[in-house]
Amino acid sequence: MKYCEQCGNKLILKNIEKEGEIPYCSSCDKLYFPMFNTAVSMIALNPQKDKILLIKQYGKNRNILVAGYVNKGENAEETIQREMKEEIGRDIISYQYLKSSYYEKTNTLMLNFAVVLDSETLDIDKEEVDEAKWFSFEEAKNEIAKNSLAEQFLLYFLDTYKNVKV
Repeated sequence: MKYCEQCGNKLILKNIEKEGEIPYCSSCDKLYFPMFNTAVSMIALNPQKDKILLIKQYGKNRNILVAGYVNKGENAEETIQREMKEEIGRDIISYQYLKSSYYEKTNTLMLNFAVVLDSETLDIDKEEVDEAKWFSFEEAKNEIAKNSLAEQFLLYFLDTYKNVKV
């Protein structure tokens, strides 16, 4: 950000103790700390916790995790429930936060969760999801989009699964 969103004046860098140089508007006396989007992604498990759900979206032939942006006024836990219900038509019966990662391409902080769904039956919203399919852990590892953030999250989950308490 180079200009103040309120008055349009050019921002200067102001050294703030323990924060470093932060964009600042001397006219409005306002600091502009970094802003970014927030989204969730989910390692979705069947009730038996032996299969992982992967989806395809937007006409792309690649398997990814169910994900979505956190809406204003919503917390991450509400978002995982809403996104799973909207895209797959399922309820989450338990969940555990796993880890986060910054995704520079969309300026988004991604929060990853492991979730257990109430059923393997899927009611896909065709406007949001092209295809959804259950995979064994090994199949999911092989089928996830390579070199993607979804793959990073999945591999982290598989490496730490014994410690996950969903």
